[in-house]
Amino acid sequence: MKRIFGTLLLLLITATSYGKGPKYIFYFIGDGMGPSHVLGTELYLGELQGVIGRPQKLCFTQFPESAFVTTYSATNGVTDSAASGTALSTGSKTYNSAIGVDCDTLPVYSVAAHLAAKGMAIGVATTVPINHATPSAFYAHNMSRHNYDSIAPWMLKAGYDFYAGGDVKGSSETRDIVYGKAQEQGYAIARGYSDYKKKAGTAEKMMLYQEKVSTELPYAINRNSNDLTLAQITAAGIDFLDGKSKKGFFMMIEGGKIDYAAHNDDGATVFQEVLDFNAAVEVALEFYKKHKDETLIIVTADHGTGGIVLGYRGDYTLNLKALSSQKVSVERMIEILQQEKETTWGRVEELVKENIGTGLREKHNADEKVTVDYELAKRIAYEAVYDLNRKAALSWASYNHSGTFVPLFAIGRGAEMFNGVIDNTDIPNIIRKLKGVKTDNKHY
Repeated sequence: MKRIFGTLLLLLITATSYGKGPKYIFYFIGDGMGPSHVLGTELYLGELQGVIGRPQKLCFTQFPESAFVTTYSATNGVTDSAASGTALSTGSKTYNSAIGVDCDTLPVYSVAAHLAAKGMAIGVATTVPINHATPSAFYAHNMSRHNYDSIAPWMLKAGYDFYAGGDVKGSSETRDIVYGKAQEQGYAIARGYSDYKKKAGTAEKMMLYQEKVSTELPYAINRNSNDLTLAQITAAGIDFLDGKSKKGFFMMIEGGKIDYAAHNDDGATVFQEVLDFNAAVEVALEFYKKHKDETLIIVTADHGTGGIVLGYRGDYTLNLKALSSQKVSVERMIEILQQEKETTWGRVEELVKENIGTGLREKHNADEKVTVDYELAKRIAYEAVYDLNRKAALSWASYNHSGTFVPLFAIGRGAEMFNGVIDNTDIPNIIRKLKGVKTDNKHY
């Protein structure tokens, strides 16, 4: 009888503990970040130190709990970011391109909405447009991810405390209307991290964007000193949300441009984006160290992109350190070449060597004149990046998404709930369980 009583008491304590759950929840999503994106970044760091292996691990790969996550959508073996974003936010499978609706286009509600209803402060952040697929799945409901103009106003309907990332995508009229109404509703609109620090103290709510209007943050490999970073956004989110509610906060933080770079099969840019994403997780980890008993950090991905193959040669070698010669993304290389317009092949080769570290695939007389239009610049840039990837023994399966497992790493209160092989819909449902949310994803 005593043993039974003890067991029941333990179960009651456990249930009560989970019902209260973590006070602070960080939900990091590396868009397009499959297992090889993560491991490749660590092996790259090792090679830069002259070591084969993982002497310098990403902070999140050292979290005590980990899992494999399935990502298929309701209608496709390979998901897009809208369906996966909806699954990760609401716990409901849906068709590709759907935002916050099920297969019958009926609204399904995100874990962020449910936690907001319980009184927690909420933040949504990204490196891509704030009304892009993944972030909008946490606040909007729309039949198609491409309806940017009708998705953006949902930010105000949700009324979350903190939004940050790239500016609203869509028409300039929609952006102006949304920002105007946002200010009427008490949002301060900060342009850059310095501006945020000036306005945060008196702001009721906050939207944080780049200094100049831009629908995305620059790639880490292209960044200038005054550009906003995901780490700064994370720090700002913590600073702004902490203390907003006695019940704590929930923040979704997306590294959206891992996916962009992987769609381009641009290895050096992918690894730099993963490192940039890791820097943002490190900011949250520092917060966790001060609030270990109250904080949960989850790091995962919505799907893999590009199908990175680490090694393809018969000698079974990697040469990832070769990627360090690349100084700009393939997209920026195209822009640099286009700026030349009328030039010589010698100048073109000089620019490619300077920025990518490879020569031209085709040989030309250095003094021969050439008109560099977009199509020529694109071909030269992609060939240079492809050749550098080959030199690094890095190859790609496609320019698109894959249906593979993605990794999950967790630390903190309730992290032990994330293990084994799980589905992406399980993640928000576990968070709901930890927080004692009794409603399903169709109701507040």
